[in-house]
Amino acid sequence: MQLIVITSPDPVAQEQQICAALFELGLQTLHLRRPDASIKELQEWLKELPKVYHRHIMLHSYHQLAEEFEVKGLHFREADRAAAAVTPKYSLAFSTSFHSLADVQQPQPYVDYGFLSPIFQSISKKDYPAAFTKEKLQEIVPQAKLPLIALGGVTAEKLPLVQEMGFKGAAVLGAVWEQPNPVEAFKELLKR
Repeated sequence: MQLIVITSPDPVAQEQQICAALFELGLQTLHLRRPDASIKELQEWLKELPKVYHRHIMLHSYHQLAEEFEVKGLHFREADRAAAAVTPKYSLAFSTSFHSLADVQQPQPYVDYGFLSPIFQSISKKDYPAAFTKEKLQEIVPQAKLPLIALGGVTAEKLPLVQEMGFKGAAVLGAVWEQPNPVEAFKELLKR
């Protein structure tokens, strides 16, 4: 099962060093999501991360940075999903977000995978409860038109349930960044 880490929306001390350690442990995909950052701040963030790891980064904003940095791909918010159809791919991966089970049943020809959330009570967003029942997810997720990644409240203990529901992977934010030691927290996730 694929494990994806999403950056904290706010800067974290020694963040690039922590991310490098996660990549060394086997992380294949890191979603760089900094909603309040400027393009200059994201450029600096990427410059501080060793270049060898750029190929693991999915950009959530300022997609034009893919022309400057050799990133893995681009993430499109639900509201911006239509832009994936007109964005040149250049061998980039495309991902998107879903918050509705009906939407995951619609073809998404330009998208490689999608996040479905919230699956469980969010760790990083305190008032963001699970939106779906386990039974409904077990019915719909295997029929989705693209690989789905569970997002929202995913912890090491919940990874077996995520797999049981038919998800191709899980994305974590709070389970890593809201822990005293993000690298050790990631190691716990890998044990599942």
